[in-house]
Amino acid sequence: MNRVAIQPTMLRWARERAGLDVAALVKRFPKYVEWEAGELAPTIKQLERFAKAVYVPEGYLFLPDPPVEEVPIPDFRTMGGRAVVRPSPNLLDTIYACQSRQDWYREYAQQVREPSLPFVGSFSLDTLPVLAAQAMADVLDFDISARRDMRTWEDALRSFIAQVDRVGIMVMVSGVVMSNDQRKLDPEEFRGFALSDALAPLVFVNGADTKAAQMFTLAHELAHIGLGQSALTDITVASHSQRQIEQWCNQAAAELLAPLDTVRALLHADEPLPDTLQRLAKHFKVSTLVVLRRLLDAGVLDQATFHDVYVAELARVKQLAARSSGGGDFYRTTLSRVSRRFAGALVESTLEGRTLYRDAFHMLGVRKTATFNEIGRQLGMVL
Repeated sequence: MNRVAIQPTMLRWARERAGLDVAALVKRFPKYVEWEAGELAPTIKQLERFAKAVYVPEGYLFLPDPPVEEVPIPDFRTMGGRAVVRPSPNLLDTIYACQSRQDWYREYAQQVREPSLPFVGSFSLDTLPVLAAQAMADVLDFDISARRDMRTWEDALRSFIAQVDRVGIMVMVSGVVMSNDQRKLDPEEFRGFALSDALAPLVFVNGADTKAAQMFTLAHELAHIGLGQSALTDITVASHSQRQIEQWCNQAAAELLAPLDTVRALLHADEPLPDTLQRLAKHFKVSTLVVLRRLLDAGVLDQATFHDVYVAELARVKQLAARSSGGGDFYRTTLSRVSRRFAGALVESTLEGRTLYRDAFHMLGVRKTATFNEIGRQLGMVL
């Protein structure tokens, strides 16, 4: 039996990187305790299976020391005011997958001579957030009253995504890595990121978050695209970020979704705060947390009251998110995960013979030709 000499520190690093404890791995690899203790080496086959179980490239395990993995885009996340040190394999693989799709779409856009998008990089930190919000609303044809009349937050989010897609920005929304439902993304780790590019701008929104939270994430990342900056964020509206860029994007996003003048006009004297939160959240189709932030900005709440209410409301929102069900229509979910714009371009290129079916299947996260053809039919491109 051929066994391979692997440094136990590498096995421990891979396990901790994946967020797994020893007990979880022992269920699949009964001798794992001996591997990590350096008392027994795994076989080649066992090592292959282990690498897949911890989502790490097999070649990494042969290194003498753990590699330093850094997020490949500017990382603006903080947890409790501190920078997040170690990105999870789920986060890294999601960014890499989106970068791969962006690279493909950029090449496609060059082939079909799509023009650069003037919106990308059209703002600077000197642009007043309220003016940036108005510019975004104009570009998107973003109508507060139309969104108010939508039945659900999901309808409003779907409309928002379609508006962004129409102006040339790919929006990918998923709660899992690629199409692997076993690899769920954690909103506590990140809520979204932006990959800025003049030809192929891309926004990713963590679909494991609530619909209302996704609305704000999309607006925030759209502001990053307007600045022409790629960024990974967790997007906390509780307080002004110490980072000027994040503060600016939060302000622009909040003004786009719930303009302060409109918020003030909708206030009712002596209305209980919980009622105000629910009414305005429904009106603007945003999270009650965003409404709280806007009430603070409007001077309705003082900082101490805001903090107390925010903590309680955040706990309630997290409970709602934990109870939310997944699922839904497979094809709609698939198109949401890769964006209709990207899927349409990929199907067209594949049917014309410029992209291999194998590559198209991988980027779409599907395995069968019949599934690919049905996606084409959903897009109106296959009869």
